[in-house]
Amino acid sequence: MRLAAPLTALRAFEAAARHLSIKAAAGEIGVTPSAISHQLRALETVLGVELMRRVGPRLELTETGQALSPELTAGFGRIAEAVGLLKSERKLGPLRLSMLPTFAAHWLSPRLTRYPFARAGFELLISTGQASVDLPAGAADAAVRHGRGSWPGVISDLLFEESLGLLGAPGLVRPDEESARRQIGRSILFLSQNRREAFERWNAGLPGGPLRPAAVTLVDSSGLGLKAAIDGAGVTLAGLEIAGQDMAAGRLARLFDHTLAADAGYHLCYPPALQRDRRIRNLRSWLLAEAAGQPPSPLSASASASPSASPSPAQ
Repeated sequence: MRLAAPLTALRAFEAAARHLSIKAAAGEIGVTPSAISHQLRALETVLGVELMRRVGPRLELTETGQALSPELTAGFGRIAEAVGLLKSERKLGPLRLSMLPTFAAHWLSPRLTRYPFARAGFELLISTGQASVDLPAGAADAAVRHGRGSWPGVISDLLFEESLGLLGAPGLVRPDEESARRQIGRSILFLSQNRREAFERWNAGLPGGPLRPAAVTLVDSSGLGLKAAIDGAGVTLAGLEIAGQDMAAGRLARLFDHTLAADAGYHLCYPPALQRDRRIRNLRSWLLAEAAGQPPSPLSASASASPSASPSPAQ
């Protein structure tokens, strides 16, 4: 839709017509009276009609001006209402938080019992997906993203760096390296399609030489690999921090102490316009506190005899 006249000129006329005062219109819009007069003259030139005239000390609307003025007031009113509703929803409604399914299921979910949902300013609307939502465009208010922390148009706060290790059900842990390697040779590796290069680096640096799984099945997320490992279907290469709760609960164990720095981490991201939003500050403080106090990814009791003599790295 193309306007037949400049929007700024229409806004100037609408305010002047409503107040029947150039000075009052200028005060409302925040410009000088001469700027309002200039806009009115420009609008009348574009439309080819007279909209207002001065009669003695007063401004009066012409017949054309009287017809145009209420329509513009209604239109600008609807614009103001729509913008005000959007600002109210973004500032007063639940914080719309987007994140990867793996982070949601394996890191956030076990901690939600400690989240203060009932407190004002902590309300959340959580959605998950593999694609990064457009935060500057308002697709969500904030997001937890995985990467190096450099995304255009957003502020990113590091929650934690990620380290990778080979994980499986505790029953797969073997007391010595030779039997551990035989076990892996009979196991299926469920590998995120985004972790192929990382597994090659992890495997190449494994003390004693690389492993040769029985088969490799690619999946679209680390979460599916973790679920397969928890169910005893095979092993997976995944972030030890993400899997920390599953390891602490005895659902997963590290099969080797060998660890690879992922050169990436999980970040809370939000647009600069919401940097001072109370809901963002509340969520940020809570996430950072949880990340700082997250349990280490310990070897389970059975994994303590796993075939590597080097100590587990600090998480």
